[in-house]
Amino acid sequence: MPENSQQFDACHVMNEGEILNPQLSDLPLHEAVLYGDRILTAKFSKRLSCAIKHLPIRLRFRYNHSIEEAIDMGIAKDPTLVLDGEIFLEGLVSAEQITKAFEQFAKPKKTDEKRG
Repeated sequence: MPENSQQFDACHVMNEGEILNPQLSDLPLHEAVLYGDRILTAKFSKRLSCAIKHLPIRLRFRYNHSIEEAIDMGIAKDPTLVLDGEIFLEGLVSAEQITKAFEQFAKPKKTDEKRG
């Protein structure tokens, strides 16, 4: 795959089923579903692609425009990003907020092994 393909461009409206950072195949693949109307989800997905492209995270991206399914998930704001089945970000947040949330998510989890 050429390095100049859209998949490697930082800022773009993400396609249904697209994997962000597919080259990081040694990392787990997270599932991201963006709920909301088509215009706001497109804006959010572009911010998302810009905000986390540089992070060590790999995710498969989908859209869900069903109001009924969003309500069933407990979603109250448009758009909302659900990551691995959990509400992760709500509303049309800034790219900086997206980056911070994913930086926190991508941090290795600390263990309590050194206690004692």
